[in-house]
Amino acid sequence: MAFFLQCTSLSVKAQPASPSGAGSVIDSMPHAKRIEQAAISPDGTHIATIIAGKLAVAASGETARPIEVEGNLEARDVSWSRDSKQITFLIDLAGDVPAAQVFTAASDGGSPVKRAEIKGYAATPTFSPDGSRLALLMIEGIPRIAGPLQPMTPLAGVIDDKVYEQRLATIDLATNTLTQVTPADVYVYEYDWRPDSQGWIATAAHGSGDANWYIAKLYAINSQSGAMREIYAPKWQIADPRISPDGKSVAFIEGLMSDEGSTGGDVFVVPTAGGTPRNLTPKISSSPSSLAWTGADQITFAENVDGKSGFSVVHASGGAAQSLWAGEEVAGTAPSLSASLSSDGSVSAVIRQSASSPPEIWVGTIGKWKQLTTVNADVKPAWGEMRNFHWTNGTTKLEGWLMLPKDFEAGKTYPLIVNVHGGPSAACMSRWDSRTLGPESAMGYFAFCPNPRGSYGQGEAFTRGNVKDFGGGDFRDIMAGVDAIAKQYPIDMHRLGIRGHSYGGYMTMWAETQTHRFAAAVAGAGLSDWTSYYGVNDIDEWMIPFFGASVYDDPAVYAKSDPMHFVKNVQTPTLIIVGDRDGEVPMEQSVEWWHALQAMKVPVKFVVYPNEGHVFFKAADSRDYAVRALEWFEEWFAKGAAKP
Repeated sequence: MAFFLQCTSLSVKAQPASPSGAGSVIDSMPHAKRIEQAAISPDGTHIATIIAGKLAVAASGETARPIEVEGNLEARDVSWSRDSKQITFLIDLAGDVPAAQVFTAASDGGSPVKRAEIKGYAATPTFSPDGSRLALLMIEGIPRIAGPLQPMTPLAGVIDDKVYEQRLATIDLATNTLTQVTPADVYVYEYDWRPDSQGWIATAAHGSGDANWYIAKLYAINSQSGAMREIYAPKWQIADPRISPDGKSVAFIEGLMSDEGSTGGDVFVVPTAGGTPRNLTPKISSSPSSLAWTGADQITFAENVDGKSGFSVVHASGGAAQSLWAGEEVAGTAPSLSASLSSDGSVSAVIRQSASSPPEIWVGTIGKWKQLTTVNADVKPAWGEMRNFHWTNGTTKLEGWLMLPKDFEAGKTYPLIVNVHGGPSAACMSRWDSRTLGPESAMGYFAFCPNPRGSYGQGEAFTRGNVKDFGGGDFRDIMAGVDAIAKQYPIDMHRLGIRGHSYGGYMTMWAETQTHRFAAAVAGAGLSDWTSYYGVNDIDEWMIPFFGASVYDDPAVYAKSDPMHFVKNVQTPTLIIVGDRDGEVPMEQSVEWWHALQAMKVPVKFVVYPNEGHVFFKAADSRDYAVRALEWFEEWFAKGAAKP
């Protein structure tokens, strides 16, 4: 078997995938309009929406009014003033380096007003409760969009450990004066205004923003001086801090999280003055992902419930959480479930989607929403039915999502592709999917997305189930799922495939060292060697909670989960894909795996996409990735190489 590698300088350049059935399938997938945001006003009377980058505001029962700025640029990060009379939002400017403008606009009409222009990255503008100022997060002068998923800036010359800190800034709405407030050596991740408009509560850490989110603490910050007072140092990761209406308590989510923005854990409250936090949801059998105070003592939160969406309420004074609604579709935007709530929680706006229904905005009381938009009314799925599938591995109860082949016929057998999600602190859900499960179904395959231990959806103990055990119980959970599906559905066991990206890429590499049952594998941004990975990735702090120590202090706990230690077992034909500027799982990890598989005489193809990060943002690269993956399975399924 020939091995393919197209080289240019020190990178491997992706060439367009050749025309094929796979390419035709990808190009025939339905294209739904993207809905980025739906923000309800605090009084519940208006809604601001961002659909395909276009901002609009509507009063209840009225036609939406577009809000545009010069140049017809796309808007993001819209939020409301506390009196529901104004919105603020950001506009990104074109160029090679980040720059943004901050605007406000009246909810009842009038042209938007530019309040500031940021030379750097900006995010999450919000009004002070008294309406006199805006706060926002900003990184002055950063050469790239902030965040660990973005393409990293290549190293060159003398490396001086330059850190671009994300700071809280204010804009005085009387003068449009922009002031950076928090210290220059602290990276602020999330924040919320105090009710008296004199400061914020926030999550923050010293040092690199991408790495140190995992060790962020909770602070109270003075909005005039920038002075920071530590409120709480968590054991795990914290997210979504929200201050109570009286300013005396802070609610937040704490749990084992592997990625910033992919939130799950338990709901806690702690006094703003400091003290011992209280877990309001101990042993809850779901994974809360976002929250809001909807009363003096009441917190409403979104949650993953057994792979489905849900909303519940809990009281800060104590008592069990009460479910408001749960359903199979996704409620919110990736990666975490969420809703926009009025101040009292009586009205909500939510983006709903499923494998059978493209995204639309719904408004109303939680669980009794009415559909507001019909922007995707003509978009229909081009794939088969999606089913929530349950199985067991010993005493462990598990679930995931199984998509049937399009035009499924009883009596025929079909290939099965296992899609391992990223994370591992994440979950497969019933999403509108035109890039992975959908195309696999359209190709005539079963597509399985399991939620093994380590995933969200069954409580914090389940999410911590793969601590110090990567590739152990989680891998056995996945294989038990494959066997359970084969007992209920007509699976051709000679044509099994496995694929994944990030943790899913790691699990793909690991799986082919543990079994020869797969006829083909596609490893995207996979992790092949824990020792070398620890030294080259940009977010090494994430590993400590999962392994208990650094690779330097306890190499043995990493070695037992290391694909490279078992690489001589690999026989599965493997397609390896990565972006050359990936900071979360650097390209070198894929180079190691490609080199090792070549040495083992395993059929392998390696494709590196220039100027892409951990997530592929260029449409052409995303399409090429999808086509190549399908072509790889198509080629090797035709040969039936697996050993069931």
